[in-house]
Amino acid sequence: MEQPEDMASVSEFDSLAGSIPATKVEITVSCRNLLDKDMFSKSDPLCVMYTQGMENKQWREFGRTEVIDNTLNPDFVRKFILDYFFEEKQNIRFDLNQSVNLKQTISVSLKDFLGQAFCTLGEIVGSPGSRLEKPLTIGTFSLNARTGKHIPSVSNGGVPGKKCGTIILSVEELSNCRDVATMQFCANKLDKKDFFGKSDPFLVFYRSNEDGTFTICHKTEVMKNTLNPVWQTFSIPVRVVNPKKKMKKKKYMNSGTVTLLSFAVESECTFLDYIKGGTQINFTVAIDFTASNGNPSQSTSLHYMSPYQLNAYALALTAVGEIIQDYDSDKMFPALGFGAKLPPDGRVSHEFPLNGNPDNPSCCGIDGILEAYHRSLRTVQLYGPTNFAPVVTHVARHAATVQDGSQYSVLLIITDGVISDMAQTKEAIVNAAKLPMSIIIVGVGQAEFDAMVELDGDDIRISSRGKLAERDIVQFVPFRDYVDRTGNHVLSMARLARDVLAEIPDQLVSYMKAQGIRPRPPPGLPASTPPGSPPHTSPASPMHTNL
Repeated sequence: MEQPEDMASVSEFDSLAGSIPATKVEITVSCRNLLDKDMFSKSDPLCVMYTQGMENKQWREFGRTEVIDNTLNPDFVRKFILDYFFEEKQNIRFDLNQSVNLKQTISVSLKDFLGQAFCTLGEIVGSPGSRLEKPLTIGTFSLNARTGKHIPSVSNGGVPGKKCGTIILSVEELSNCRDVATMQFCANKLDKKDFFGKSDPFLVFYRSNEDGTFTICHKTEVMKNTLNPVWQTFSIPVRVVNPKKKMKKKKYMNSGTVTLLSFAVESECTFLDYIKGGTQINFTVAIDFTASNGNPSQSTSLHYMSPYQLNAYALALTAVGEIIQDYDSDKMFPALGFGAKLPPDGRVSHEFPLNGNPDNPSCCGIDGILEAYHRSLRTVQLYGPTNFAPVVTHVARHAATVQDGSQYSVLLIITDGVISDMAQTKEAIVNAAKLPMSIIIVGVGQAEFDAMVELDGDDIRISSRGKLAERDIVQFVPFRDYVDRTGNHVLSMARLARDVLAEIPDQLVSYMKAQGIRPRPPPGLPASTPPGSPPHTSPASPMHTNL
């Protein structure tokens, strides 16, 4: 059955197996100054969107818009709804075609083809206001032997050709219930239940299910030895609160009262709210130049530059960088090295610019970083030891200069060895946890990386000098866990990028929330209408319930 004109094309993106979509987004398509392919009127365009398989790299049709008659400047009503993953590179292609009773087929006559554009979903999301404009081009065509029709050739990502108008892509996060209820309870004159003391009370909250059962949704802390406890404030998603509550009366004496001291509901802000409001992600890479990597001129070295394939350092850098670069508008990335002797005097440095410019260590794009990395391998002497603290402090110093929510720093450290300055690094990370930054560590080679697991802090929050880090900002993965024995580096590196980047959105939001920073309104919206709604607070008088 054909979709109504105002309904969206809905489908699942061909992402990596096991990925849980962070959110669903809606893409709106407009075009300007399309080619005119009609003889007596203007073109009748429609847009077909394709997604690229992560493993086989094949393009498949995702959906298509309605046809708009007689226009070179269409604003399509039908949307594309798909899952968004920050940690994956989601390649998308848009083909604009002249409608001549087109069937559901990828075959398009050369005379009916209006142009195409390629991008990633992250590229759209990371553009100012999540609105991306790209020129449409007509690349090369190949003949389909089965149908006898010419189709756009996209095996090499599209060959830039004749410009034929502009495509405008905008992304909106689909709204769902993002409200969070924040409340606090106390109790008075509870029954004494302990033999030698008072009671150790706590509260357990359940939500009712449609089948009449109940599911736990929150448990307060235990208040020791008191009949008048005051529990800490807590928050739960509003979606677990069922407004249809069944009240049950019980005939027994009052065992005390529970008082709701405060209640507020506010809308939670998401990662996309901040990105759409203009938050930029500043990407910095730090590469290990210690001697344990081996002589770069020998094939056994982790830094060996084979003419046939990238080494582990370059693979990890490319996998992560190609995704995160979409969220940095100027594509200028600081690149540092550590653990090497530098010319001309042979001094050991743990914070040197790969491009040789200490005043501005930024490189242009991921290719610029790779070029500077390869040049450094030819000029420095691999030495040691493996110290992380200087590069962590370097990025933290820059992160500390802008803490208004407009920038968030991500440091990628690629290393082969056991860390030498563990105490100093832990202190640097604890200090950095207060700042808008995250740290990704990729361990290459066969060394033991037990210390990196400690820095990760997933199980035990990292501490230094008795001070706990305010947030978990470190994610570590060993490169060897992603080596594909079949030689499919594309898929294995996509999995590596997914795992090291998966925590970045939550880490960014946790920093903003801790600092009380709301997303800025997207460009074009007045400052008085930020994403999310202000808290809805309960009346001042507390609410009492008998037990």
